[in-house]
Amino acid sequence: MKKLMCALVALALALPITAALAQGPGSSGVLFLLIAPGARAAGLGESFVSIADDATATYWNPAGLAFQEGTEISLMHSNWLPQLANDLYFDYATIRRSLGPIGTAGLSLTFINLGDQTITGELDPTPLGTFSSYELAVAGSFGSKLSANSSAGVTLKFIYSNLAPQVSNTSQKGDGRATAFAVDLGYLHKNFLVNRLNFGFNLTNLGPKITYIDAAQADPLPTNLRLGFSYQLLKQEYNSLVISTEFDRLLVSVPKKGQKADAVYKALFTAWTDESFKQEIRHIIANVGAEYWYNNLLALRAGYHYDEIGKVKYISAGAGLKYSLYRLDFGYISAGEGHPLSDTMRFSLTFGI
Repeated sequence: MKKLMCALVALALALPITAALAQGPGSSGVLFLLIAPGARAAGLGESFVSIADDATATYWNPAGLAFQEGTEISLMHSNWLPQLANDLYFDYATIRRSLGPIGTAGLSLTFINLGDQTITGELDPTPLGTFSSYELAVAGSFGSKLSANSSAGVTLKFIYSNLAPQVSNTSQKGDGRATAFAVDLGYLHKNFLVNRLNFGFNLTNLGPKITYIDAAQADPLPTNLRLGFSYQLLKQEYNSLVISTEFDRLLVSVPKKGQKADAVYKALFTAWTDESFKQEIRHIIANVGAEYWYNNLLALRAGYHYDEIGKVKYISAGAGLKYSLYRLDFGYISAGEGHPLSDTMRFSLTFGI
């Protein structure tokens, strides 16, 4: 069990959204699913659900795939939480392809390396060996238009968590590996109420609990609600400017002492009522961002992420360079001296084929 606990601690250190931990220890598992991919979205303060106009829509909002034509691939790499360790990294790869009038399909792979862990005994801290921890998710997405301005999308995920090798003591036998399945549901409406205003909605990680050793101690998936608006403030021949905002809420109920966490279908509602209304509102994470393009060649981005409960408040910045079918993006987080997220950088390459 000592080996498994070491890996779980490493996982906690690798989380981008500490509000998930603020729900309470063990409130949900496979929290790497909350790490936001794409350097472009990172530069926008992670306010991308109502934009979702490139291949990363497989994560941000599969409904956004419906308005995309042709084939596009996006690759991202990030040395994760460089302030904490030098062997944590996060990778994301996705491809989308138009299937004509029926819609657009996408595939994606999410991978996080949690580094090397040291094996020790239950009472003796002497190192007995090492092992590596990692988690991944493989997903298939599809988006289709409902009308000229609206669309819906769905993503199906297979999740694999490899936290620790064989665990064996007097009370438990098993290992720190587990699998799970999940579904994302998305909706996007362009020109919502007024021209140039978009509305996006995405409900992610709907699925049964994930079990490592004891089914009675299974953890719920990090079901997350994401909704937001974006508005194209400027649209000229050589200049364009989009502003966006997004609100996120983790829908995992906090179990009372001695009780289990609610199943996903109940937690969608009970997650809003297990604390006072004022406290529930504080769990909402707010993001804002702006993206400026010059001549569809050079992009500058800025954003702000505000998570009161998780005490994660940071400014983000980014840039993009586009040439023909290729786009290179960079995103940077400035979270203050000593913060685990400080100096986190993301690099993305997007290209059409």
